[in-house]
Amino acid sequence: MPPALATARTRPVRPLFARLAPPRLAGRLLVLGLLLPFGAQAAPPAPSTSGLPPASRIVAVVNGDVISNGDVDNRTRLFALSTGMPMSPEVLDRLRPQILSQLVDERLRMQEVQRRKIVITDQQIATAIGDVAQRNHMTYEALRAKLSGDGVSARTLIDQIRTQLGWTQVIRDQLAERGAISDTDVEAQQRVMEQQVGKQQYRVGEIFIPVDDPANTADVQRFAETVISELRAGAPFPVVAAQFSQSQTALEGGELGWVQINQLDPAVARLVTEMPPGAISNPVKVPGGFSIVTLQGKREFGRDLGTIVSLRQVAFPFTSALNPQAPTEQQKQTLEKAKSISASVHSCDQMEQVAKAASPTRPADPGPVRLETVNPPAFRQLLATLPPDRASQPLVSADGIAVLIVCSREQRNLASMSKEDVQRELLGERVELLARQLQRDLRRQSTIDMRSANGA
Repeated sequence: MPPALATARTRPVRPLFARLAPPRLAGRLLVLGLLLPFGAQAAPPAPSTSGLPPASRIVAVVNGDVISNGDVDNRTRLFALSTGMPMSPEVLDRLRPQILSQLVDERLRMQEVQRRKIVITDQQIATAIGDVAQRNHMTYEALRAKLSGDGVSARTLIDQIRTQLGWTQVIRDQLAERGAISDTDVEAQQRVMEQQVGKQQYRVGEIFIPVDDPANTADVQRFAETVISELRAGAPFPVVAAQFSQSQTALEGGELGWVQINQLDPAVARLVTEMPPGAISNPVKVPGGFSIVTLQGKREFGRDLGTIVSLRQVAFPFTSALNPQAPTEQQKQTLEKAKSISASVHSCDQMEQVAKAASPTRPADPGPVRLETVNPPAFRQLLATLPPDRASQPLVSADGIAVLIVCSREQRNLASMSKEDVQRELLGERVELLARQLQRDLRRQSTIDMRSANGA
């Protein structure tokens, strides 16, 4: 399948992973879109230094709830696995302090979920696990086997999903209590935006790592530097943000969207104006912790013309990797099926029906695609020249075959924001502020007993 469909989308439509993310209250999680690099190797378990098995040692007690050494080990391995970080004992040891802090915060969140009697159903969990497996082109059983093979309990992923779904519901309930974004709020924001036309905007991603105790500042900074080194080595920023950022934007891969300098912390703003697109910052001290930021692009506010392509697609996966010199019988049959679709489908509605009947692994509608950002160039040329309502020839890749049809192409000012866009932006700001405030309150009101490394 051409990779551009997963990466070439643009505001106001989020990238593909963000369609599953709840901070804009869409209802699912970015962390569920993690991709597992199959080359990662599990590190051996740490040797026992006490009479208890290493996994059984208690490392923290949060309002009476125990966090064990095994909990920390499992989450650390899940994080390393999902980002492609090497699972050497040295790397895992550097990750452990921040992982433990994250688990403490998650325990507090889950306790709040339970206090409010919010129920996360087995079906919600099953749907989320299905998303993980689908994005990795795996069955649920294969996903469990992959996790197990790298020393990660499936319960670790399930617990993380359950907490994130529950916390999203907590924030949603809190927002409902405070009232909806009013038309007056939107109109006031639109008047402010009209005055900003032509000014520089920056598309920024963030990873926020809190410092809950000033005595731990140096440890948190060292951890942030470890994360930065992995990002600069190629670890995907959205996945690292989803796993580790304690900002509500974590669930959107750290995506802040297009912002102006006055919307950023002054220390972050100074860096952003000097960074080239694609750069990863050093740790930036901000109120409450450290931020790691990446600059994804620059533009003038209110001025960003682009060509938006609407299309429909159907994709058929191969059951094994393609060897062009020796295709399997299943691959030959898949190609014949794709050729038949290319010859018989003459509208977007038809393609949607074909895709629905095929139960594909990718959605029939990938969302609006910005033509200028599509790669590789040959695929960009196809989208630019394929006549509307004419199906493409089969597009063959190593893992499957796709057929697509262009529904429309139109020029848009992508920097303009509709009323709904403004509402989403204001809602996102409220969500972020509320989530941070509530997390701070939970920590302040709690009894947290941190144990030494040997569980004493």
